[in-house]
Amino acid sequence: MLRINEASVFFAGSRGAAVHALDRVSLDIPEGSFVVALGTSGCGKSTLLNAMAGFLPLSSGSITLSGRPITGPGADRGVVFQKDSLLPWKSALDNVALGLQFAGVPRTVRRARALELLGLVGLQDFAHAMPHELSGGMRQRVGIARALAPDPAILLMDEPFGSLDSLTREQMQELLVSVWSRTGKRIFFITHSIEEALVLGTQLVVMSPRPGRVVARFDLDFVHTLGQGGSPLGVKTSPEFARLQAHIRTLVHRTVDGLTVLHPATRI
Repeated sequence: MLRINEASVFFAGSRGAAVHALDRVSLDIPEGSFVVALGTSGCGKSTLLNAMAGFLPLSSGSITLSGRPITGPGADRGVVFQKDSLLPWKSALDNVALGLQFAGVPRTVRRARALELLGLVGLQDFAHAMPHELSGGMRQRVGIARALAPDPAILLMDEPFGSLDSLTREQMQELLVSVWSRTGKRIFFITHSIEEALVLGTQLVVMSPRPGRVVARFDLDFVHTLGQGGSPLGVKTSPEFARLQAHIRTLVHRTVDGLTVLHPATRI
C-alpha cells in the first residue's frame, strides 16, 4: 500500500508569506489500482505527486510505501514527466536502460530489459532511433518504458499526454491501459481532462483549488472494460460515461467558483 496521511505542504512566497499548496490530503493507493487526480491548475496535484516521488518534503503528515516513510527519490517509484526528458544524445534503447546503468546492472541484462519494455510500448523497431527521430507520442512511450525499467512499485505520471494532439493522446491512453493491464502496476496519474480521468482511472480523485484538498472520490470501472478489449468509442458514448462526465464537470466548476463545500470523504 502507498498511504498518504494528512499530507500538507507550505511554500515560502515571494514576499515572505507562506503559500498553502496542499491541505491534509489522505489517500490510499493499493496494488494494481489506477488512481487519477483531477483538478484545475494550482490545486496541488503536481505538489502531491512530487511529494510521493520524494522530490519535495511535506510540511506535515506522512507518505509511506509498504510501511516505509518516503523521504527522498527511490527506484521503487517511477516518474513520467509532462515533457519526455530524454537524453538527446542517447538512443531509445539507451534512454530506457539509463536507470539500470546507474544501478550497476550488467550491460547485457539492462539491454535485454530495455528491449523487452520497448516491445511492451510498441517501439521494438525503434530501439536504435535517436529522440529527434521520434514523434512526441513515441518519445513519451520511451519515457514510460524508462520509468518501468527498475520495476517500481508505483508509476507516477504528471500529465504526460497534455502536450499531445487529441488523436495521439487517445492512442497513448489506449497504450497505457494495455501496459497497466499487462503489468499490474499501480499508477497515480494527473490530468486536467475529465474524459481522460474517466477513461483511465479505477479511482478518480477531485481536488479543490489552492490549498489542494480531496473534495470527492469516484470508483470507476471503464478502464477494466478497455483492458478487456472493449471499444474506447463504446465506452465514451455510453449513457453512464456521459452522466458521470456531466456530473464531474458541474462538481469541478462549483468547486472552482466556491459555490459548494464538499466533505473530504464524499464518494459517489
